[in-house]
This record gives sequence, C-alpha cells and structure tokens, in this order.
Amino acid sequence: MNIVRVATYNIHKGVQGMGPRRRLEIHNLGHAVEQLDADIVCLQEVRKHHRGEAQHFTRWPDLPQADFLAPEGYEAIYRTNAYTRGGEHGNALLSRWPVLSHQHEDMSDHRFEQRGLLHAEVMLHGCMVHVVVMHLGLIKASRARQLAQLGSFIEREVPAGAPLFVAGDFNDWGNYVRHALADYGLQAFDGQRHPTFPARLPLAQLDYVFARGLTPVGVHVPRGRAWWRMSDHLPLIAEFGLPETT
Repeated sequence: MNIVRVATYNIHKGVQGMGPRRRLEIHNLGHAVEQLDADIVCLQEVRKHHRGEAQHFTRWPDLPQADFLAPEGYEAIYRTNAYTRGGEHGNALLSRWPVLSHQHEDMSDHRFEQRGLLHAEVMLHGCMVHVVVMHLGLIKASRARQLAQLGSFIEREVPAGAPLFVAGDFNDWGNYVRHALADYGLQAFDGQRHPTFPARLPLAQLDYVFARGLTPVGVHVPRGRAWWRMSDHLPLIAEFGLPETT
C-alpha cells in the first residue's frame, strides 16, 4: 500500500504581529514547509502580492508566496479568495506529484468575508486523487452554508468512487464540521484531538484533513517555539494509504 502524506497550514500571510513591530516569517515558513516532507501541502491565507508589506519589509519576496514556499520539484497552484486595498490572498496547493487540473469556486457568504475553495486533481502513485483546499468563515451560520455548498460542489465535480481529500482551516471550535462532512463520506481521524490553534498554546483543532476512499494511517501536529513563532496556527500532517490501482 502506497502512503501519501498531506499537510494543511494556515500561514497568516507570512507575517506575525501587528503594527510597526510585526515581523516577516515567510522565509522561516519556506524551511518549515520543506520539513513537512508532504506529498501535498494545503495552505490558507497565502499572499499573491501586497504593496504595503512589500514596502515595509526589505526582504519581502519578489515571487508570490505560493511559488516562494514551494520546495524544489513541487508544483504550486494558487487561487485568490480575497481582494484587499493592498493586494490579494487565498488558498494554495503545493504538490510533488503531477497536478492534472485545478479550479476555484467562490464561497463568500457575505460582503465582510471573502472565501473560496481550490479544487485540484492530482496523480499520486498512478492514482487520481481529488484535493479541495478551503478556509471557512468565522460565523457559524456562514460555515453551515459553505459546507452545504461544498457538498454540492463535491457531488457535481468529484466522481462518487474517487479518492478525495478536503483540507484546510474550518474555524470550527466544536464538532459541527465533522458531522456535516460525515454526510458526504468524509472522515477525519477519530479519537484524540490534535489542537492547532492558537499556535503558542493550542486549545482547539481548527485545521483538518478529511478523506474519503483512503485508509487512515496517522496524524501529527508539530509543536515548539519555532513553529508558534511563524503563524497563529500550527500545521497538521496526516498520512493515508492509497487504494490499490490495477
């Protein structure tokens, strides 16, 4: 059985702190993403560009963050969720395996939060796998509507028997997302919780990798000062067995 490692990480736009004392962490995040050693890395709050930050930080990368963070040999896919005064940000997928197609769907529920999902088809060990990267809203009612939209998207775009990952920041402090995605055959790891937020003293698991049609193997959340300095979330790494191909 071939094992695939999938990581999800909200990188907080590569910057930590507020105001003039905020610090640039995108270079450290580049090393961190490489250390994850994942086949697929699902990222949220990824900057494409930002004029203000580029002027403030002398070491602001010339590349969009998804391309900058992609380890050597990985393909970077990025799609914008939110347009702001200084730039734009969204979701990204970094893959060491071929990405055959990708698309974006707007999931904004109201004008104060711009949200979206990134869907890609990835060829893993000869097996076609669908991957959805998403970042749900802060309001519970919005998340409920976004999850219903996700369900409709899956029914429309993902064949019933196809292996599927749905990964990201779900902003859910309870069990609502778990129960809602179970209706679509998507499961996270059962048993012990794996808190990812806030990174310095994690209390809640907001970040998940849900899967359908794959065998769960293990899950891990890296901890320590180096990790909580880079973002307000910790990454979550999950491993699954791929179905046998014939």
